[in-house]
Amino acid sequence: MELIDTIIRFFQEGGLFMYPILLIFAGGIAIAIERWIYLTLATGSNKRTWKQVLPHLNDGDFKTAMETANKSKTAIGTMLTYGLARARTARRRDDVEVAMEEGLMEAIPRMEKRTHYLSTLANIATLLGLLGTIIGLIQAFTAVSNADPAEKADLLSASISVAMNTTAFGLMAAIPLLLVYALLQSKTTAIVDSLEMASVKFLNIFNEKAYSRSKA
Repeated sequence: MELIDTIIRFFQEGGLFMYPILLIFAGGIAIAIERWIYLTLATGSNKRTWKQVLPHLNDGDFKTAMETANKSKTAIGTMLTYGLARARTARRRDDVEVAMEEGLMEAIPRMEKRTHYLSTLANIATLLGLLGTIIGLIQAFTAVSNADPAEKADLLSASISVAMNTTAFGLMAAIPLLLVYALLQSKTTAIVDSLEMASVKFLNIFNEKAYSRSKA
């Protein structure tokens, strides 16, 4: 209970700017949770789709591979669908590669969606904390200007302590949001790297099958 009372008192003494910082922090946490769940699910579904499509690619059964990829709503499914559709008419690796890059470019924005808001919200929380402190200091100096000289030091010290609460709370909100932002960026990069690796593997298989057909 003592900890809860301390937190409540800390929040109340911080002034009005504590509320928008709290809202920003809550919004950032909601975005972080949604993005983490989405990216985690995307990682698993991409792996499952690749495992389903790869045997058909190795067998040279591009038609079945395309049907399997097309049924999937995953990023890798979109990319492979573009590549396989182009592979039906193209004979050059570059043409298929361009088609797969198009599919990848379509999928990446869905993975990066809303993640960049976290760094923006972290910056806003920090700035609101500083603004609240500055306004608190202005009010503190105004309040003690007409106070008794013997009381000025104590009043000013207490007022500054309260005013600093907003900066502290702004940083307490910003630091976790920046850490989560970095983690989500890393998770997104890992997914994109896996998609690019799958693209290279598909192109190598396509080249191999195209060469086998030309030799036959």
